Amino acid sequence: MLRRRHLGRISFAEANDFQRALLQSRDDYILVFEHPPTYTRGVRTLDEHFLVPPESLDAVVIDADRGGDVTYHAPGQVVAWAIVTVADDPSAGKLHVTRLEDAVIATVRHFDREGRLGRVDRLDGYPGVWADVDGAPSKIAAVGVRTERNEVGLRRTLHGVALNVDIDMDGFKAIVPCGIADKPVASMTSLGLEVRALDVDERLGVELEARLGGSATVARVERSAASGGGERPMLRRLRRAGVDPDAGVPIRSRKPEWLRIEARMGEEYQTLRTLTEDLRLVTVCEEAGCPNIFECWSAGTATFMVNGERCTRACGFCLIDTRKPFALDPTEPERVAEAVVRLKLAYAVITCVARDDLADGGAGAIAATIRAIRERSPQTNVEVLTSDLKGDASSLQLIIDARPDVLNHNVETVARLQRAVRPSAGYLRSLSVLARSVQSGLTTKSGLMVGLGESADEVEEVLADMAAVGVSIATIGQYLRPTAEHLPVARWWEPWEFVDLAERGRRLGLKHVQSSPLTRSSYHAREALSDATPVAAPSRR
Repeated sequence: MLRRRHLGRISFAEANDFQRALLQSRDDYILVFEHPPTYTRGVRTLDEHFLVPPESLDAVVIDADRGGDVTYHAPGQVVAWAIVTVADDPSAGKLHVTRLEDAVIATVRHFDREGRLGRVDRLDGYPGVWADVDGAPSKIAAVGVRTERNEVGLRRTLHGVALNVDIDMDGFKAIVPCGIADKPVASMTSLGLEVRALDVDERLGVELEARLGGSATVARVERSAASGGGERPMLRRLRRAGVDPDAGVPIRSRKPEWLRIEARMGEEYQTLRTLTEDLRLVTVCEEAGCPNIFECWSAGTATFMVNGERCTRACGFCLIDTRKPFALDPTEPERVAEAVVRLKLAYAVITCVARDDLADGGAGAIAATIRAIRERSPQTNVEVLTSDLKGDASSLQLIIDARPDVLNHNVETVARLQRAVRPSAGYLRSLSVLARSVQSGLTTKSGLMVGLGESADEVEEVLADMAAVGVSIATIGQYLRPTAEHLPVARWWEPWEFVDLAERGRRLGLKHVQSSPLTRSSYHAREALSDATPVAAPSRR
């Protein structure tokens, strides 16, 4: 299966973590995106090819394990990586590079039908793609790849091509691009062609697909919000993503029978509520208006929310308070551990608000909570549901090093609706968080909502991406609109459709898929862990 992903603007580190996870996937992938200003050094980069000290550059400088020399990436350059299986043959790598270059050549020619860029082709003795205007060749696309065997012995490709469309060319002045001192670099627009990077992004994906396996399933992240008008930005973003917010379920309409909850406030419910008040604890069950609160609390289980009860983000689906958060309470980890002991929990779920105001995103406090539970109740399994921590690998590592039994991070929605639903997050960023967790040996979990305007096939693509990076457990539930100020419900998904989604997820290789109208992230979490025990469980440290 070939899958094509248009991912928008992403950091090199996050893209690299994603492709490294895809190395082990059974599916082939084409990733198309752009980077913020970044210099990458290939394995043959010489120090003198930086014309200024790297530390003085207003850009990220990072080592890459691809072939080639130093190059520059920035908005306006379309980057495409292919993670595909190739023949176990010494010539396979060269043939793969040829296919990538052919795709770039076809893309440029598609937009240059009047021949303003002259002869667009290869240049003998030099890698990449060149535009030869009046006998003066300029490099418009760099290529750098590697092949590597995965865990089952298949030879897979990494990295790919970078095509200059309307990139700011000044960034190349700080280096000897690709180590070639006697020939210039150029972009499609600097050579006189009027073209948008967004259009080239799509066309290059199509041309790569044609050369790397034929028809692909496609998912795209919406890259910009609609402009103008007096409508709220949340609704403008929804329209931009192809969903009419006026055509959804009216806020006062009666819910279907399968979404109606019986309130059961028995002794166990009251005991847990008294305990959380006594220990000054916050539960996501209450703060997020979870529909399963009566069932779970009556069973003596709860999901504790740490790092305060105010979030620094304003996602369109969430009820949690978004006022300026307070400072962290250093006693909170011990108070959560005390609740776990008093409730004699065999399984504890710890979640958090996003704390972008903190240097580590609140990861240190989450790790402290895990350790506090381990010390007070070592037999308790601990699951953490974390934010994306702004993609910071060192912050995530703090949580990984505390060795939760399950690390959960929700993708929340399909690729197309990411910007509309959670504008401060990102689809690829979430997949990179999950990939880093899997690569660290943790049982990894993710989830999403339906009812925001997505299709079943789009949900399947999300499940495929989860499985491709090694996620074991997925949750799927119906979105319920908290208030009229939140995103509208596009439609109610029926129970049989959730069964269908679960079957799709299992066929893709997910070990446990909890899918029902009322499923939420921690619903039946203990049962899910028993279905998804890793082959070699990491030791707790």
